[in-house]
Amino acid sequence: MIDRVTELPPAPLLAVLDTDPQGWVLARSVRQDGRIVDFELLYINDAGCRIVNRSRAELIGGRYRRLWPETVHDGTLPLYCTVVESQQPVTRTVYYDRASLSGHFELSIAPYFDGFAVRFVDLREVTVSPRSVAGHRLYDVLDAAFDGFTLLRPVRDSAGEIVDFVCEYVNQIGAKLAGHSPEDVIGHRLSDISPDSWASGLFASYRTVAESGEPWRQHLTYPDVGQVWEIKIGRAEAGFVAVSFREITEQVEQRQQLAASSDSAQRAAARAEDAATRAAALQSVTTALVAASTITDIYTAISSVLRPSAGGQALALLLRDGERLRLYHHDGYEPDVVAQLRNLPLEHPYPATQVARTGLARFVTSAEEFHALQPDPRTAVGAGDRQAWALLPLAVAGEVLGTLVVGYHQPRAFDEADRAMLSTLAGLSAQALQRAMLYETRTSTAATLQRALLPATLPPLPGLRHAARYLPWTQGVDVGGDWYDVIALDDAVIGVVIGDVGGHNAAAAAAMGQVRTALRAYATERHNPAMIMHHANRLMHDMGLEAIATCCYLEIHLDEGTVTATLAGHPPPVLRTGGGAKTLDLCPGPPLGVEPNAMYRDTTFLLPADASLLLYTDGLVEDRRHPIDRGLHELCVAVRSAPTNDPAGILDHLLSSDVGPRPRTDDVALLCLTADRTPPDPARVQRRFRGDTINASAARRLAADMLTAWHQHHALDDALLLLDELITNAIQHTAGDVTVELNLTDHLEIAVIDSSNRAPARHNPAPDSESGRGLGIVEQLATAWGTQALPAGGKRVWFRLPAQPPNASA
Repeated sequence: MIDRVTELPPAPLLAVLDTDPQGWVLARSVRQDGRIVDFELLYINDAGCRIVNRSRAELIGGRYRRLWPETVHDGTLPLYCTVVESQQPVTRTVYYDRASLSGHFELSIAPYFDGFAVRFVDLREVTVSPRSVAGHRLYDVLDAAFDGFTLLRPVRDSAGEIVDFVCEYVNQIGAKLAGHSPEDVIGHRLSDISPDSWASGLFASYRTVAESGEPWRQHLTYPDVGQVWEIKIGRAEAGFVAVSFREITEQVEQRQQLAASSDSAQRAAARAEDAATRAAALQSVTTALVAASTITDIYTAISSVLRPSAGGQALALLLRDGERLRLYHHDGYEPDVVAQLRNLPLEHPYPATQVARTGLARFVTSAEEFHALQPDPRTAVGAGDRQAWALLPLAVAGEVLGTLVVGYHQPRAFDEADRAMLSTLAGLSAQALQRAMLYETRTSTAATLQRALLPATLPPLPGLRHAARYLPWTQGVDVGGDWYDVIALDDAVIGVVIGDVGGHNAAAAAAMGQVRTALRAYATERHNPAMIMHHANRLMHDMGLEAIATCCYLEIHLDEGTVTATLAGHPPPVLRTGGGAKTLDLCPGPPLGVEPNAMYRDTTFLLPADASLLLYTDGLVEDRRHPIDRGLHELCVAVRSAPTNDPAGILDHLLSSDVGPRPRTDDVALLCLTADRTPPDPARVQRRFRGDTINASAARRLAADMLTAWHQHHALDDALLLLDELITNAIQHTAGDVTVELNLTDHLEIAVIDSSNRAPARHNPAPDSESGRGLGIVEQLATAWGTQALPAGGKRVWFRLPAQPPNASA
């Protein structure tokens, strides 16, 4: 007997599995001390990959505990173990509602050597016909229904008697009414999920229907909870029992109240039916109008739902515009009548104008009455093929917006119930219309605010081309928190920032405006990037802003061909050079607003001529369905394959490529820059630092980054030690800013410039002294050093180290 799976089935069998439209998996046991602890996936066909939404390369050779960790706890993995150890096949129906897998599946599991084979069928695809759209739609319709629906499979004992039922399917509303989720119900026994079915008699009814095939319907009253339920049971194929159920307590109570207050049972029933019809009409109109958010939606709801509910064959909506009544929407009216209604003075005898002036409804029961209201045929609005009209004021809080006209093809006497219902329908329409008008006004305001929070234009920058895009995802009155900015700091120094404030509301937009302004202010004061982020973070905490923001800030020095960057919880920029593209390896810092004492570090790197930088917000590359690693890979591929280095062309190519989650679930801001200046030769870098002790470490990081970029690894330790001695001395003994210069020719020269005119002096420290040895160290390690007074005041202290040729190995 073969106790381990050593190879796959023969090729002909694999070919059959490959062409099966349902999923197939083969797996072998992974044992420890003879006990099954996991399964290794050996084979999965294309249909299986499609169902689980993962590639074969990701799955083959993987273990279940890693591929699907949830199977350890949801009973699936133990079920596989039982099949392997008992060597008995089983069939189970399961329901999953997870980010990676969602649906209703039938699992057919059989032992396969020391492993198992499982065929999993998406029941939505086979309910009506294999892989049919109708199958999906049937399940979608059931899930969207107002009634609960479940499908029960009989469980029989050894004598063939039905002793229980297993739930094979339940729709969303059914599970909710039962106080469960579908995943908790499907595949479980009735005795576990509804043990009171025996006491209530429902189990006996299920069993009777399953055995006899006769449908059963009944209203069940539960006095303890004061509810009445309508239960319908029928037998389906294979002896299954289909059950639909809904609570009808309110309807029953309404019928009882109507019957109790009626003098005649027959008239009470008629009134109840009429009231139910009117209530249903009002409910359908209310539902449609509540769901409508724009004026266009309101017009659609009025035409498709309100007009039929009012029993009319034509409809016109006229709104006041000063002293005139204008037609804004119509349905079922002839073109010549529409032309007459386009623009009516409020003094016109057409009865709709009187309704708009007075706010009182008017009901015209015949064509003769309609013509009598407009005696002058030269100015009269035509009747068309209508012979009765309900002209209803669209009034809200005492303000008349206009008139709603419902036309009828036959003469009609409007009784009190008709008039009350029509007036109610008009009132609902007026409220919805006013709400839609306010919504569109607020939407326009939100759009204006969104535009105001982003730069109207980006400044022209000699030597640096740029382009930006903003892709809003937020709808209606929401305002996104993504932003970008370009700041001209000097003739050849540019500040570039992109960020994202969490939230999509006015508070987030206000916070975004404050953070953007703060960053621009600190950048203009010429703080280094890490300190800009530090100060902005402290400001958010000091101001008590209830917001969190991610941010990326770059300081671009075009004359040097260098960029200094820092991150605050933001995805890194992408650098494209020489046909390649990669995300930059920058030091990450926490988002702004999280930790008041957070520290940020900057990184300096080279920016060659014709190189492009892409900054973006995280909505481009990730959401809960789309991992960021995958999104960043897609982004680099798209940037690398762009056919141009023009920033606008790169962005157009990127947005037409398959990058990130689709459809998007967040706003996206994009900023692309391309450098046109050639870096200097010989290489030279200069930075100014505030005279604070904390900036000594920033100067060392600058030197370390540049010496690494220039391939001067051999001099790194000595250079940082000597620079530390000079800049620490400058910060301790002078006031004001300190400038650091790095020059690479046939040697490496590093200089520190400060405002003091006092030249450094060498001391002879005592053996136990902790200071006074700085210049001695410089003399020992540097090939040359010196100091020079500057014409405008201050001094420049420098040292030199041997340089390594650029093409030499590091």
